[in-house]
Amino acid sequence: MILVTGATGHLGTAVLHTLLQRTAPSRLAALVRDEHKAADLKAQGVTIHQGNYDDLASLERAMQGVEKVLLISGGGEDEALQQHYNVVDAAKKAGVRCLAYTSRALRDPHTLVNQLMERHFQTEAYIQASGLPYVLFRNILYMDVLPLFTGPRVLETGIQLPAGAGRVAYALRSEMGEAIANVLLTGPCDNRIYHFTGAESYSFTDVAAALTAASGMDVTYAPAESAVFAAQMQERGVPELAVQRTLGFLTDIKNGQEADVSPELEAILGRKPTGLTEGVKMLYNL
Repeated sequence: MILVTGATGHLGTAVLHTLLQRTAPSRLAALVRDEHKAADLKAQGVTIHQGNYDDLASLERAMQGVEKVLLISGGGEDEALQQHYNVVDAAKKAGVRCLAYTSRALRDPHTLVNQLMERHFQTEAYIQASGLPYVLFRNILYMDVLPLFTGPRVLETGIQLPAGAGRVAYALRSEMGEAIANVLLTGPCDNRIYHFTGAESYSFTDVAAALTAASGMDVTYAPAESAVFAAQMQERGVPELAVQRTLGFLTDIKNGQEADVSPELEAILGRKPTGLTEGVKMLYNL
Protein backbone atom coordinates (compact mmCIF):
# COMPACT_ATOMS: atom_id res chain seq x y z
CA MET A 1 0.00 0.00 0.00
CA ILE A 2 1.24 3.48 -0.95
CA LEU A 3 -0.16 6.50 0.92
CA VAL A 4 0.02 9.92 -0.74
CA THR A 5 -0.47 12.94 1.52
CA GLY A 6 -1.72 16.23 0.12
CA ALA A 7 -3.38 14.04 -2.47
CA THR A 8 -5.76 16.63 -3.93
CA GLY A 9 -3.09 19.30 -4.40
CA HIS A 10 -1.37 19.89 -7.73
CA LEU A 11 1.62 17.62 -7.17
CA GLY A 12 -0.38 14.94 -5.33
CA THR A 13 -2.83 14.82 -8.22
CA ALA A 14 0.04 14.42 -10.70
CA VAL A 15 1.59 11.58 -8.68
CA LEU A 16 -1.70 9.72 -8.31
CA HIS A 17 -2.51 10.16 -12.00
CA THR A 18 0.54 8.06 -12.87
CA LEU A 19 0.10 5.62 -9.99
CA LEU A 20 -3.46 4.87 -11.12
CA GLN A 21 -2.20 4.13 -14.62
CA ARG A 22 0.46 1.71 -13.44
CA THR A 23 -0.85 -0.14 -10.41
CA ALA A 24 -4.10 -1.35 -8.93
CA PRO A 25 -6.11 1.32 -7.07
CA SER A 26 -6.44 -1.12 -4.19
CA ARG A 27 -2.72 -0.48 -3.55
CA LEU A 28 -3.26 3.26 -3.18
CA ALA A 29 -4.44 5.47 -0.33
CA ALA A 30 -4.80 9.24 -0.06
CA LEU A 31 -4.73 11.58 2.91
CA VAL A 32 -6.97 14.59 2.27
CA ARG A 33 -8.37 17.46 4.28
CA ASP A 34 -11.66 17.55 2.38
CA GLU A 35 -13.16 14.22 1.32
CA HIS A 36 -15.43 15.95 -1.18
CA LYS A 37 -12.40 17.06 -3.19
CA ALA A 38 -11.29 13.42 -3.36
CA ALA A 39 -14.56 12.09 -4.80
CA ASP A 40 -12.91 11.32 -8.14
CA LEU A 41 -10.10 9.38 -6.45
CA LYS A 42 -12.61 7.43 -4.38
CA ALA A 43 -14.60 6.59 -7.50
CA GLN A 44 -11.44 5.14 -9.04
CA GLY A 45 -10.92 2.85 -6.06
CA VAL A 46 -8.36 4.78 -4.03
CA THR A 47 -8.79 4.44 -0.25
CA ILE A 48 -9.51 7.89 1.18
CA HIS A 49 -8.43 8.98 4.66
CA GLN A 50 -9.70 12.31 5.95
CA GLY A 51 -7.17 14.13 8.11
CA ASN A 52 -4.37 16.64 8.17
CA TYR A 53 -0.81 17.13 9.30
CA ASP A 54 -1.89 18.65 12.63
CA ASP A 55 -4.16 15.73 13.57
CA LEU A 56 -1.84 13.03 14.86
CA ALA A 57 -4.66 10.52 15.34
CA SER A 58 -5.72 10.91 11.71
CA LEU A 59 -2.14 10.39 10.56
CA GLU A 60 -1.78 7.24 12.61
CA ARG A 61 -5.08 5.85 11.28
CA ALA A 62 -4.13 6.59 7.69
CA MET A 63 -0.80 4.79 8.00
CA GLN A 64 -2.09 1.47 9.27
CA GLY A 65 -1.08 -1.25 6.83
CA VAL A 66 0.87 1.20 4.67
CA GLU A 67 4.27 0.23 3.26
CA LYS A 68 5.28 3.53 1.64
CA VAL A 69 4.31 7.11 2.47
CA LEU A 70 4.85 10.08 0.18
CA LEU A 71 4.99 13.23 2.29
CA ILE A 72 4.20 16.14 0.01
CA SER A 73 5.58 19.27 1.62
CA GLY A 74 3.08 21.64 3.21
CA GLY A 75 2.43 25.25 2.33
CA GLY A 76 3.80 28.49 3.65
CA GLU A 77 2.27 28.37 7.13
CA ASP A 78 4.55 28.92 10.10
CA GLU A 79 3.59 25.55 11.55
CA ALA A 80 4.48 23.59 8.37
CA LEU A 81 7.79 22.31 9.73
CA GLN A 82 6.13 20.80 12.81
CA GLN A 83 3.48 19.31 10.53
CA HIS A 84 6.20 17.55 8.57
CA TYR A 85 7.67 16.24 11.81
CA ASN A 86 4.23 14.92 12.77
CA VAL A 87 4.03 12.87 9.58
CA VAL A 88 7.51 11.44 10.13
CA ASP A 89 6.67 10.53 13.73
CA ALA A 90 3.40 8.87 12.70
CA ALA A 91 5.14 6.89 9.95
CA LYS A 92 7.74 5.62 12.38
CA LYS A 93 5.09 4.67 14.95
CA ALA A 94 3.09 2.78 12.29
CA GLY A 95 6.11 0.82 11.11
CA VAL A 96 6.12 2.28 7.60
CA ARG A 97 8.91 0.73 5.53
CA CYS A 98 9.64 3.72 3.31
CA LEU A 99 9.13 7.46 3.71
CA ALA A 100 9.46 9.66 0.64
CA TYR A 101 9.53 13.47 0.79
CA THR A 102 9.21 16.21 -1.83
CA SER A 103 12.07 18.61 -1.13
CA ARG A 104 13.76 21.28 -3.28
CA ALA A 105 16.69 21.28 -5.69
CA LEU A 106 18.73 24.28 -4.58
CA ARG A 107 22.46 24.81 -4.99
CA ASP A 108 23.38 25.84 -1.45
CA PRO A 109 20.82 25.68 1.39
CA HIS A 110 23.20 27.68 3.60
CA THR A 111 23.05 30.83 1.46
CA LEU A 112 19.32 30.98 0.67
CA VAL A 113 17.56 34.34 0.79
CA ASN A 114 14.12 32.73 0.75
CA GLN A 115 14.06 31.35 4.27
CA LEU A 116 10.82 29.50 3.55
CA MET A 117 12.93 26.94 1.68
CA GLU A 118 15.03 26.12 4.74
CA ARG A 119 12.27 23.95 6.19
CA HIS A 120 12.78 21.45 3.37
CA PHE A 121 16.30 20.72 4.53
CA GLN A 122 15.24 20.71 8.17
CA THR A 123 12.63 18.11 7.25
CA GLU A 124 15.25 16.09 5.36
CA ALA A 125 17.46 16.07 8.44
CA TYR A 126 14.56 14.96 10.65
CA ILE A 127 13.74 12.10 8.28
CA GLN A 128 17.38 11.01 8.15
CA ALA A 129 17.60 11.07 11.95
CA SER A 130 14.37 9.05 12.33
CA GLY A 131 15.94 5.79 11.25
CA LEU A 132 13.21 5.23 8.65
CA PRO A 133 14.31 4.09 5.19
CA TYR A 134 13.74 7.09 2.93
CA VAL A 135 13.76 8.57 -0.55
CA LEU A 136 14.12 12.33 -1.01
CA PHE A 137 12.96 14.08 -4.16
CA ARG A 138 14.71 17.42 -4.58
CA ASN A 139 12.54 19.15 -7.15
CA ILE A 140 13.46 22.22 -9.17
CA LEU A 141 11.10 25.20 -9.45
CA TYR A 142 8.03 24.22 -11.45
CA MET A 143 7.88 25.62 -14.97
CA ASP A 144 4.18 26.00 -14.15
CA VAL A 145 4.93 29.08 -11.99
CA LEU A 146 6.20 31.15 -14.92
CA PRO A 147 2.81 32.79 -15.60
CA LEU A 148 2.67 33.84 -11.94
CA PHE A 149 6.08 35.49 -12.17
CA THR A 150 5.53 37.18 -15.53
CA GLY A 151 1.93 38.31 -14.96
CA PRO A 152 -1.20 37.91 -17.11
CA ARG A 153 -0.34 40.78 -19.52
CA VAL A 154 3.22 39.70 -20.25
CA LEU A 155 2.73 39.76 -24.04
CA GLU A 156 1.94 43.48 -23.77
CA THR A 157 4.20 44.56 -20.92
CA GLY A 158 7.21 42.27 -21.24
CA ILE A 159 9.00 40.88 -18.19
CA GLN A 160 10.42 43.09 -15.45
CA LEU A 161 11.77 41.06 -12.54
CA PRO A 162 14.70 41.41 -10.10
CA ALA A 163 16.24 38.12 -11.23
CA GLY A 164 19.26 39.45 -13.12
CA ALA A 165 20.73 36.86 -15.48
CA GLY A 166 19.85 34.01 -13.12
CA ARG A 167 18.91 30.71 -14.68
CA VAL A 168 16.43 28.01 -13.68
CA ALA A 169 16.36 24.38 -14.84
CA TYR A 170 12.54 24.42 -14.93
CA ALA A 171 10.55 21.21 -15.24
CA LEU A 172 6.81 20.65 -15.49
CA ARG A 173 5.07 19.65 -12.28
CA SER A 174 3.21 16.86 -14.11
CA GLU A 175 6.50 15.28 -15.20
CA MET A 176 7.92 15.51 -11.69
CA GLY A 177 4.77 13.79 -10.41
CA GLU A 178 5.19 11.06 -13.01
CA ALA A 179 8.82 10.49 -12.05
CA ILE A 180 8.00 10.40 -8.33
CA ALA A 181 5.32 7.80 -9.01
CA ASN A 182 7.77 5.71 -11.05
CA VAL A 183 10.24 5.66 -8.17
CA LEU A 184 7.54 4.80 -5.63
CA LEU A 185 6.48 1.84 -7.76
CA THR A 186 9.81 0.44 -8.89
CA GLY A 187 12.69 2.09 -7.05
CA PRO A 188 14.32 0.71 -3.91
CA CYS A 189 13.94 2.62 -0.66
CA ASP A 190 17.65 2.93 -0.17
CA ASN A 191 18.11 6.35 1.44
CA ARG A 192 18.64 7.93 -1.97
CA ILE A 193 18.31 11.59 -2.90
CA TYR A 194 16.99 12.32 -6.40
CA HIS A 195 17.53 15.68 -8.08
CA PHE A 196 14.69 16.34 -10.50
CA THR A 197 15.34 19.20 -12.91
CA GLY A 198 14.83 19.96 -16.57
CA ALA A 199 17.49 19.07 -19.12
CA GLU A 200 18.54 22.69 -19.55
CA SER A 201 18.53 25.91 -17.53
CA TYR A 202 16.95 29.15 -18.74
CA SER A 203 17.15 32.85 -17.92
CA PHE A 204 14.20 35.22 -18.14
CA THR A 205 15.74 36.45 -21.38
CA ASP A 206 15.18 32.92 -22.67
CA VAL A 207 11.63 32.96 -21.34
CA ALA A 208 10.99 36.24 -23.20
CA ALA A 209 12.44 34.76 -26.40
CA ALA A 210 10.23 31.67 -26.07
CA LEU A 211 7.17 33.86 -25.58
CA THR A 212 8.15 35.93 -28.60
CA ALA A 213 8.51 32.83 -30.77
CA ALA A 214 5.26 31.29 -29.56
CA SER A 215 3.10 34.43 -29.74
CA GLY A 216 4.62 36.34 -32.65
CA MET A 217 4.77 39.41 -30.40
CA ASP A 218 7.97 41.12 -29.29
CA VAL A 219 8.41 40.19 -25.62
CA THR A 220 11.47 41.50 -23.79
CA TYR A 221 13.02 41.01 -20.38
CA ALA A 222 14.37 43.96 -18.40
CA PRO A 223 16.00 43.17 -15.03
CA ALA A 224 14.37 45.28 -12.31
CA GLU A 225 15.69 46.63 -9.04
CA SER A 226 14.38 44.76 -6.02
CA ALA A 227 13.19 47.91 -4.24
CA VAL A 228 11.31 49.15 -7.29
CA PHE A 229 9.73 45.74 -7.86
CA ALA A 230 8.67 45.51 -4.20
CA ALA A 231 7.15 48.98 -4.29
CA GLN A 232 5.13 48.08 -7.38
CA MET A 233 3.79 44.95 -5.69
CA GLN A 234 2.86 46.93 -2.60
CA GLU A 235 1.04 49.50 -4.73
CA ARG A 236 -1.05 46.66 -6.17
CA GLY A 237 -2.05 45.68 -2.66
CA VAL A 238 0.05 42.53 -2.42
CA PRO A 239 0.51 41.57 1.27
CA GLU A 240 3.97 42.29 2.64
CA LEU A 241 4.67 38.64 3.42
CA ALA A 242 3.90 37.68 -0.18
CA VAL A 243 6.13 40.50 -1.42
CA GLN A 244 9.07 39.28 0.64
CA ARG A 245 8.61 35.65 -0.38
CA THR A 246 8.43 36.58 -4.06
CA LEU A 247 11.58 38.66 -3.71
CA GLY A 248 13.22 35.74 -1.96
CA PHE A 249 12.44 33.37 -4.83
CA LEU A 250 13.68 35.83 -7.44
CA THR A 251 16.83 36.78 -5.53
CA ASP A 252 17.74 33.13 -5.14
CA ILE A 253 17.24 32.70 -8.88
CA LYS A 254 19.51 35.70 -9.47
CA ASN A 255 22.12 34.10 -7.21
CA GLY A 256 22.11 30.82 -9.15
CA GLN A 257 20.30 28.66 -6.61
CA GLU A 258 18.00 27.08 -9.24
CA ALA A 259 20.49 26.77 -12.11
CA ASP A 260 21.99 23.31 -11.67
CA VAL A 261 20.92 20.64 -14.17
CA SER A 262 20.61 16.95 -13.29
CA PRO A 263 19.99 14.02 -15.68
CA GLU A 264 17.91 12.10 -13.13
CA LEU A 265 14.45 13.30 -14.18
CA GLU A 266 15.16 12.29 -17.77
CA ALA A 267 16.47 8.92 -16.61
CA ILE A 268 13.40 8.14 -14.50
CA LEU A 269 10.93 9.38 -17.13
CA GLY A 270 12.72 7.50 -19.89
CA ARG A 271 12.53 10.57 -22.13
CA LYS A 272 13.78 14.14 -22.19
CA PRO A 273 11.65 16.46 -20.02
CA THR A 274 9.54 19.08 -21.78
CA GLY A 275 11.70 22.07 -22.71
CA LEU A 276 10.94 25.76 -22.39
CA THR A 277 9.59 26.29 -25.91
CA GLU A 278 6.91 23.61 -25.66
CA GLY A 279 6.24 24.38 -22.02
CA VAL A 280 5.57 28.06 -22.72
CA LYS A 281 3.13 27.19 -25.51
CA MET A 282 1.18 24.98 -23.12
CA LEU A 283 1.31 27.15 -20.01
CA TYR A 284 0.36 30.37 -21.83
CA ASN A 285 -2.12 28.72 -24.22
CA LEU A 286 -0.19 29.91 -27.28
